[in-house]
Amino acid sequence: MRFTRRECLRAVGGGALGIAAGSAKALARAARAESKGEPSHLGMPGLYKGRVVAVQDPGVLVSGHYQAEAVRRMMRLGMKELTGADGWADAWRRFFEPGDVVGIKVNPVGRPYVISDATVVREIIAGLEAAGVKRQDIVVYDRYRKEFLQAGFDKWLPEGVRTSYAVEEGDAVQQGIEGYDPEHYMDMALTLPGYSLESAAARRSYAARFITREVNKLVNLPVLKDHQSAGVTLALKNMSHGLVNNVSRSHSSSGLNACNAFIPAAVSIPVIRNKVVLHILDGVKGLYHGGPFGRPQFVWEHHTLYFATDPVALDHIGWEAIDAKRLSVGRKKLVEDTPDQFSTFVHRQPEHVEIAGALGLGEWDRAKIDLRQFKA
Repeated sequence: MRFTRRECLRAVGGGALGIAAGSAKALARAARAESKGEPSHLGMPGLYKGRVVAVQDPGVLVSGHYQAEAVRRMMRLGMKELTGADGWADAWRRFFEPGDVVGIKVNPVGRPYVISDATVVREIIAGLEAAGVKRQDIVVYDRYRKEFLQAGFDKWLPEGVRTSYAVEEGDAVQQGIEGYDPEHYMDMALTLPGYSLESAAARRSYAARFITREVNKLVNLPVLKDHQSAGVTLALKNMSHGLVNNVSRSHSSSGLNACNAFIPAAVSIPVIRNKVVLHILDGVKGLYHGGPFGRPQFVWEHHTLYFATDPVALDHIGWEAIDAKRLSVGRKKLVEDTPDQFSTFVHRQPEHVEIAGALGLGEWDRAKIDLRQFKA
């Protein structure tokens, strides 16, 4: 896939007049690499395969509200320990440089209880700016504009930061191509009941134009949550179900559940695998049951931020944290759980994490995962 400079400028969400020439060049470089099938050295599993940094601060929440100074300390310590850099700016420069157009994938689904928090997003923006990324080259994204606005993300973003989305809102079928790129897709012999495999729209999931044409790098900001069909919804699922269309087919009923295969396949789309270079899991609050929607009776304060370039290792550790909380309150581990009124799927499928490891997206073997734990 090749883009002219004019196409690159136009693709950046209507903000072409404010985009620097260096930004257009970054998009063009990414497009050229994709057309040649070139993997990025920053692409998953990234610079630090198997490494997960966990930073905990019991003071990060006061009466359920994030404390900006505590988040600031946690972010600086986490990025330093992930990268081994001497300072904040140097840590971010391992991944980003002036001229990059960088997306931030947020998560609004568990609103209002467990969603990407303003304080964490602002620190990510500060880190990008420290690396030389211009504010107008930072784009905060979620797939559905309506959910983005309902979560209030637009109200607290710093001036100059742009927003993007794939479509206005979700629907039961999700096979529309508007907002998605017909040249980047995952083809799987799985459709919603009643649809034919002969239909490309029914058996394919197309990547959002946001990830294919608007940015050349992405920071993934998932939250720590249980999920009744996928088992957990962490780094991998925040990409698979947030960056492509036609996701309903992955869990179309309580028995027809294929998240274990769908999630790794979607994340393996080259344009996604190569552009997502950093994962910061917000585990300050967590949801241990009844996900993905936030249910206050299952929310707990975990007081932890996690940092990784490897989404498989990160999700393995996040899965452990959720299981530990479940056991502490008398529930079964995710793989042993049975349906109830809050989680209705016959079998949860957190094994998508291990399958993603088998596909080379990261390190699954717990003995090879380097978990580094710190107190801020």
